[in-house]
Formats: sequence, C-alpha cells, structure tokens
Amino acid sequence: MKQNASLKRNPVLFITQAAVIAALYVILSMLSETLHLSSGVIQCRISEALTILPAFFASAIPGLYVGCLLTNLIASATAWDIVFGPVATLIGALGTYLIGRAVRAKALGRSDKEAAGKVSVLRVVILTILFALPPIIANAVIIPPILKFGLELEYAFWFIVVTVTAGEIIACGIFGGLLLAALLRNAYTRTLLTGNGVASVETTVADASVAAEIAATQD
Repeated sequence: MKQNASLKRNPVLFITQAAVIAALYVILSMLSETLHLSSGVIQCRISEALTILPAFFASAIPGLYVGCLLTNLIASATAWDIVFGPVATLIGALGTYLIGRAVRAKALGRSDKEAAGKVSVLRVVILTILFALPPIIANAVIIPPILKFGLELEYAFWFIVVTVTAGEIIACGIFGGLLLAALLRNAYTRTLLTGNGVASVETTVADASVAAEIAATQD
C-alpha cells in the first residue's frame, strides 16, 4: 500500500498520473473511432485495455472516468452515453482497484520468479481475468440498455448484449492482458502489485522531500 500512501502525500503526482491516463484513454479511443469501433452496437475501444491500471494505480480511477467522459463528449455522444458511459467505466475501475488491493493483501501476485522479473503465463491469465471482470460486467450491464432504449437501435437486445460483452472481452481481456504482462515484467510496476519490498518512486521522492525539510530545519 506504499504507493497509495505516498500519493496522499503528493497530490500533484496523483493528478498528473490521472491526467496522463485520461489523455491516453482519449487518444486510444480516437484511434478506435477511425476504425468505427469506438461506439455503436459493435464497439471495441482499444482504450479499455487501460482498465486494468486501477489494480496498480489508484489515480487510474479518476483518470479513466475523465477519459471516458471526454471521449464521449468529443464523439458527440447522446446525453445517455455521456452520463452513464463514464459511470460504467468508473464502476469497473473501482472493482479492479478493490481486486488489486485484495491481490496485494493476500500476496497472490508474488512469487520468486516474479521477483527476478519472470512472470508465468498462467499467473498473467489469472490476474487478467480478475482485473478485467469488473469493467466487462459493468459495461455489459449498463451499455446495452443505453444503446437499445437511449439510442433506440433496432437490434435485438440480446444481440447488443453479446456484441458489447464480446468487445469488452477483447479490449479488457486480450489487450488488457498484454498490457498487464508488460507491467508485470517491469520492476517498478510489478512491485506495486506484488510488494516485493522495493521502495516505490513516489515513496522515494516523498522521503527525499522530508529529508530536505529536516536538513533545512537543522541549518
């Protein structure tokens, strides 16, 4: 939990991380829009891969919410989509964050191989399923009614549920899984999840600031 504690001491870093994640979400969503996959009955936003980030960074929660909100505003979505689309993203982000906390608390993400930078494929798959489930479920429940009754699409409701869920599985499960694998191979981000005893960057910066203040007082 060092990362979250240090972020509380450094709100500027928290806001910066959230802003970067929001910007990445918008950019990736616009990329999906060029492929006509950002909205509609068949949608698969590449940006939804970022929904695994709350397991590592609490700042990803507001970042994803703002990113989704801005994306829908830029895409000239309906009021229904602008209001409830980000809500689905927020609920999913909160769920992933809580699961990430549980993983850290129970040390499910820790192993000797991971400490050396080696992450098993099975562990990546398990963690991907755990972290991807909240956004998949949230969007599968909230988005289809918006498309069916808000946009009054003529497709059968069950078809919309299937297509939206499939798109989320691809974006969160496959693309998100690839992102998760990359994060687990990085020493710093792996530490945020596994807690292998390496001090986080934020903690180091915060401790350095405290040390500087003590030195200035002594002078």
